[in-house]
Parts: sequence; C-alpha cells; structure tokens
Amino acid sequence: MTILPNPSAATGANGRTERGAASLDDLAAELRAVRRTGLPCPTVSNRFPQLDVEAAYRIQIINTEHRARAGARTAGYKIGLTSRAMQQQMGIHEPDSGVIHSDTLAQSGSQLRADAYRAPRIETELAFVLGQDLAGPADLSTVRAAISEYCLAYEILDTSYGTWNITLVDSVADNAACAGVITGPRLPFGPDTDPRTELIAVHADRKRVAAGSGRDILGDPVKALHWLTRRRPQLRLRAGDIVLAGSVHASLPLTPGRYHARSSHLPAVHLQII
Repeated sequence: MTILPNPSAATGANGRTERGAASLDDLAAELRAVRRTGLPCPTVSNRFPQLDVEAAYRIQIINTEHRARAGARTAGYKIGLTSRAMQQQMGIHEPDSGVIHSDTLAQSGSQLRADAYRAPRIETELAFVLGQDLAGPADLSTVRAAISEYCLAYEILDTSYGTWNITLVDSVADNAACAGVITGPRLPFGPDTDPRTELIAVHADRKRVAAGSGRDILGDPVKALHWLTRRRPQLRLRAGDIVLAGSVHASLPLTPGRYHARSSHLPAVHLQII
C-alpha cells in the first residue's frame, strides 16, 4: 500500500506521517464517496503535490475495479485533452485517458437530468468502435486496421472536486472527468475513411455554440487511439470497445436544452437535458 504523507503533517520517530497520511486506496475511496453523497472532495494535487500521474492512474484503476464489482462493465475508453482548445481551456498540455463504464453509456436521443451532476460540461467528439482486440503498444497502421466503425458522440464531463481548477493528476485520478457518453449512429470505418475531414457543428436550442474538425484532434483522431496504446499498453482493448478520441472544441457548460451536433459525413447526435 502506497503511503502519501501530507507535507504539513508531523513525522513520527518511525519516519512515517503521524497525522494527515493517506494511501492510494484512501484517495480512491474519497472519490467514490463523492458519487454516493454528491459532496465534493479536495483536489488530490493540492494536498499531495508529490503524487505523480502513474499513481493517479492507479487510483483510477482501483475505482474501475470497484465499479466492476458493482456490476458496471468497461465499455471502452475516453481520451481527453487531445485538442489545442481543450488543452488551453484546462491549462494541461498533454492527453489523459479514462474508462467508459457501461452504466454511463447512452444512445443519441437520450434525455438526461442536469441535476444528476455537480459541475457538468459537454464536449463533442469523434468515437471509434474496435472491430478486433488491440494490444499495445501498436503502430499507427495496426491501430487504424483495428477500427471497424466510427460516429459522433457527446461526452459529459463532471468533477468530483467542485472546481475545474485541476491538474493532470487530479483529472486522471477522477477518471479523466468522464461522467457520461452519448453515441450517435455508426458508419463503417474502412481503409479510405479519413476522420480528419469531418467538419463538426454543435447547436444548443438551435443556436450554434461550437465547431471544429477531425484535424483538431492531434492532427488526426486515429493518433489519439495510437497514443492510448502506447501510453497505457497494459489496457485490454477489446473488439466492441468504444474509444472517444477527444473533443473538437473547448468544453461547454451543460445546461437544460436540446443539443444537436452534425458533421460532413457522419449522422447527427442528439441529446436533451432537463
């Protein structure tokens, strides 16, 4: 068990922190408690500045395993912070990833409640569906060949901290803020498919609120999945998994209304928030 001493805590004769110590299991439990109570917890980076990204991913894994024991299967993965717009908005300049849990996955046309979240935001993304298992690290051509379908998707972001003033470590520990995924109708993804050319427009209550293109995601959205296989080669990417490549625009506050996103080739995705 990894012990994370609070820098402000006193140290006992045995060299361990006597007051304010925590383990990765403790921090994971704090984040789980937010889901149960709705009460935010402090950011982990503020209390434990020595916590690194690898430890944050271990916290994420602990809570993924808890979700699995509670009956939620892993439906895929989200890759975040892959566009300049999102990196600038969050002040974080490298991608991260989280798990898409089956109990947070919905289809286009779904209706969700805004008050089910604490500080929700929404992003419009390109999503890939794997047609075969994918082991990492993989080269770009192998990654592309593993994709069987793609679609437009919305991702609902939420934070367990009650603030969006967070670091990469905070984001990763909190499952990269992934609170929900809404997928649109799928199209086949073949050798000639070029997701870079997707021009995406987003409307809320018929007012255009955001736009972007596939090229906004690392220059090529397939590179996001390539990044995932190389950054987290231990992940078990399965046929049927959904992988979000990242938002094409800065995230927007999620408020009641009707959301509609369309692109140059893909069917539209719709969502109603009440």
